[in-house]
Amino acid sequence: MSRLSRNRTLLLGLGALVLGTTLTACSGAGAQDTLNRAISTRGLNVATDQRYGPHERNVLDVYAPADARNAPVVLFVHGGSWQGGDKAGHKFVGESLARAGYVTGVMNYRLAPENRYPTYVQDTAAALKWLRDHAKSFGGDPDDLFVTGHSAGAFNAVEAVDNARWLREAGVPISAVRGVIGIAGPYSYDFRQYQSRVAFPEGSTPDEVMPDRHVRPDAPPHLLLVAANDTTVHPQNGLNMEAALKRAGVPVILTVIPRVNHITIAAALARPLTFLGGTRQAVTDFIEAHRLK
Repeated sequence: MSRLSRNRTLLLGLGALVLGTTLTACSGAGAQDTLNRAISTRGLNVATDQRYGPHERNVLDVYAPADARNAPVVLFVHGGSWQGGDKAGHKFVGESLARAGYVTGVMNYRLAPENRYPTYVQDTAAALKWLRDHAKSFGGDPDDLFVTGHSAGAFNAVEAVDNARWLREAGVPISAVRGVIGIAGPYSYDFRQYQSRVAFPEGSTPDEVMPDRHVRPDAPPHLLLVAANDTTVHPQNGLNMEAALKRAGVPVILTVIPRVNHITIAAALARPLTFLGGTRQAVTDFIEAHRLK
């Protein structure tokens, strides 16, 4: 079987898996593995397991166009209800955004319940600091940063930028962050009713930890992507986050992606799976609209 035929078969199988399986939380490792086997990073500059902190999970992978010159720099944060997930399953995100012309970091972070809020948010800020410090070596512009994530990773991305504390403590100037992209994120919910409560300090309240309560007025523009068929993270999270950003005077676009669910909204970031929905186009359009010219 030729490589083209083999990849076509893999993608057909992936499509059946993604479209025909009900997935919970932010899982879907089988679909991710199939997709990652079907894509190639040939021609890209790839550096894996770059250490941004002392913990074993304080590592990220960088995917960059070989000819990048002052390119936007994007940090992607995976989901997993703060208790699972791994950068290795999101090779397809790094490849997709690098092919779009961006220096892309795909990070791991410390997991709950051993590591509760704000540990994983601090890791997001620390990874962004590392990516900014090393951007030029990959052809990126350290003052043209974007932060994005899916599900729990979207929470991390939004909280890391919108709460004034985290970037300040990490040493990242807010002016360097050009935009934030949240994909199906749980930004505004009462975690005490759900199993994900183990990701937050005992006795804490939504007012203390939810990103929609922490919006700084100088936050950069936001794109909030909501899956029309999401039964894992309620769309009200996006609406509440949008309202909080507007109250603070922060530019925000909320877009509902038709036909996709909590998993396929992220899968549609992959170049071979854009037929699932408009996630990749929405993300690249936002970056192009807000990048340094």
